[in-house]
This record gives sequence, C-alpha cells and structure tokens, in this order.
Amino acid sequence: MTPATPAIRLTGLTKTFGAVRAVDDLDLDIAAGEFFSMLGPSGSGKTTVLRLIAGFELPTSGTVSLLGQDVTTRAPFDRDVNTVFQDYALFPHMSVLDNVSYGLRVRGMGKREREERARAALDAVALGGFGDRKPSQLSGGQRQRVALARATVVQPKVLLLDEPLGALDLKLREQMQVELKELQRSLGITFIFVTHDQEEALTLSDRIAVFNNGRIEQLGTPAEIYEAPASPFVASFVGTSNIFDETESREMLKLPGTNSIRPEKVTLHPPASTPAGGTISLEGTIAEVIYLGTSTRLLLELAGGKRLTVLEQNASSRSTGDRRAARVDARFAASDIVQLAAPA
Repeated sequence: MTPATPAIRLTGLTKTFGAVRAVDDLDLDIAAGEFFSMLGPSGSGKTTVLRLIAGFELPTSGTVSLLGQDVTTRAPFDRDVNTVFQDYALFPHMSVLDNVSYGLRVRGMGKREREERARAALDAVALGGFGDRKPSQLSGGQRQRVALARATVVQPKVLLLDEPLGALDLKLREQMQVELKELQRSLGITFIFVTHDQEEALTLSDRIAVFNNGRIEQLGTPAEIYEAPASPFVASFVGTSNIFDETESREMLKLPGTNSIRPEKVTLHPPASTPAGGTISLEGTIAEVIYLGTSTRLLLELAGGKRLTVLEQNASSRSTGDRRAARVDARFAASDIVQLAAPA
C-alpha cells in the first residue's frame, strides 16, 4: 500500500437483479480520510453500492478493494468496515455502554479495556454520562450517537452510513450534521454517506457522487456540483435550477444548447430600467410569492408561459402578497449561466 492508495476502489462494479442493472459498470476511488457522499433519488443505485462495499451483496461483476486489498468475495465480518443504519439497531436489553462495547467483546477484548474504549467513544459523541442507561431512555438523537459510538469504537478503516439521520426531525438533523462532520474530522476515518437529501450532502461532504440509473452522473466537491452541474438531471436534483431548453436558450438567452441559472443568482428590478453590461434581462409578471422565513421564493411568468424561480434573502421585512401581478425585469449575469448540454 502506498500513501496514494484509496480507502475504497471500485472497478467495473456491476450488480443486476434480474433484468435490472442496479449498478452499471462503476469505477470509483474514495480517498482515505475522506467524507464521501453518494447522493441520488430512490432506485439510483447508491444504497446498492454501499451494500456491495459492506459485503451484504456480492457483485455480478467487478471488484471492491479496501486499502489495496481485494475484498470482493469476503464476508461482511471479514472486512474492516462498519455500518450505521437509519434504524440504529441497538440491543434494547443492553445498557448503552454494553451496546457500544459489544463489537469489542465479539473480538475477544478484555472487559476492562473494552469498557475504557467504549467510555472514550461515548465521550467523543458527547454521551459520557449515559453509559448505564438503556436505549429506550434516550432520545432519537442520543440513540443515533450511541450507534455512531458503537460503529467507531472498533476503529474501522471505513465507516458506512446508510441515511442515518433520516428518522430525525429537522432541527435535530441539522445539529447531528455538524456533530457528524466534527466526529469524522477528529477520528480521521473514511466516511461513506448515503443520502437522498441534497442539502445534507452539500453540508457534510468533501466530495459527492450524484447517482442516476446505476451510474455516477457527476463527481466533485459540493461547490463544483452546485455551481457547475454537468447535466439537467444534476441541476434539477441538487438544489433548484431554472433550466432553459435549446429553443428557450436561443430565444431568451441568445445562447446555444441547454442552460441553467440558479434562483439566488436572479434579481428583480423595475421594468424598463437600464440593466448593467453583461446582464441578461427578462420581462415577467410575479405569479406567486412564497414566504420561507429566511428567504422568499417568487415565481415569475415570462413570455410564452415559461416560469422562472427567484430566491430573495429576507434582509428586510416585506409583505408576501402585495407583489403578486407586479411587472418586473428578472436579471442575472451572463457569467452565472451554466451550459448543461451542447447544441444537438
């Protein structure tokens, strides 16, 4: 193994279920110490890839390597990885400390050492005083922390997380996202995170693979995925995008191909005012105003019936209703337009 050896290398990985190709000839390297997210809708193949890495499924073809070692046919218990699931899977009859130390007990570690390691793992997830409690005495967020402590106490080379925050309410999810990233940084373990929540992936990840139909549609940093989507699918799935097909692009943007502009890049101005140089201006009517708390989403009706979404930060208080039916110019810099597909 060399310093450049990836934590996980997938080569030609394919998994079929009957006539369905759930994973389609996938090549992917995930670096050691990386927080890597696999993002995509249901049925895109991301969870199947996670199960292939864990050993819960065997590939139809291709290989899975862990730190340079081919583990394609090894059983799950014979791979130096661990998995955290959405449902926690804690033993209800055991104390929190016994749940966390269970994996060490299975490995034959002595009681004193495994309890010391388990207490240190609980300290790392801010549950140092909860070792004597049962899982039923904990909140959902606390149970998720216990599951994380149990998974990390055995010091796996790779930690697999299968939508672990999906059952939590929004406030707790946001809190756990921060804690999860801090935990990953402190441990230095490779985290592979599966989610269908694009905001969660953007928040947590060093890199993201956007999955669609068993393939990776785009691979990159959160900023690359969001600011420069490679296809209409990525532009519409990761965040919100205003997509102009080839005909709309030529008529409205004076550009070839299929293009997109993010809603927060668009600003509204009084009609007939003079736009700055390098700015595209489109006349429209405000059809809907949706108050979101920190921001307001406006839907504009453009010529020909196309709708444009605009996102404004609520830096000052304003009514959500008195702007409907107002005529405005929607403007955005030509440099903020992203071409999603070249002309056919």
